[in-house]
Parts: sequence; structure tokens; C-alpha cells
Amino acid sequence: MIPKALIFDVDGTLADSERDGHRVAFNRAFAEAGLDWVWDVPLYGDLLAITGGKERIRHYVERYRPDFRAPRDFADLVVRLHAEKTRHYAALVAAGIPLRPGVRRLL
Repeated sequence: MIPKALIFDVDGTLADSERDGHRVAFNRAFAEAGLDWVWDVPLYGDLLAITGGKERIRHYVERYRPDFRAPRDFADLVVRLHAEKTRHYAALVAAGIPLRPGVRRLL
């Protein structure tokens, strides 16, 4: 049977844009900022319970990096990190995040 229509959800439906896009982009932004923070797949899965990228960064520091000595301009650092993450994410999307199995065939 050939479907007459397809309805797609948002981010993550056609490709695992969280694991292969946003997570990778966060890690690149952290590395560029000289931070030793690395969000692996299991940790990022836990962090997805926090809505919003800037909120996720703040939660990570509070929950997972109590050793981090936040600078006085921590709020600005979070905004800069998120902006850099967004830049990296856009580049990853432009380069092509791999489709989930079966998506190409379905399309």
C-alpha cells in the first residue's frame, strides 16, 4: 500500500538531529570555548529532560559540574555558548545529518 500523505513531527523525525546534530554542536562550542565538557550520548539523553539549550547548559553545570568555577559573566557565557552551538548546528544541518534507517526509502 502506498501512503497518500505523510505527516512529520518536528526535530528528530527524519534524522536523529539531537544525537547527531545538537549534541555534537554543543560539544564543538564547548571545545572552542576551552571547556573540557563533553556530552556523550547517554548524558545528552538525560539532559534532554531540560527544555531549552541555555537552560540545559545551566542545568549541566549545576548538576554535573559542581567543580566548575563560574565566571562573573556566567550568564553571558551561557548565551555565547548557545550562539556558537547554534552556528555549529546550522553547519551540521547544511552538511547533512544522516537520515534515520528507512527514511530515504519512505520518501
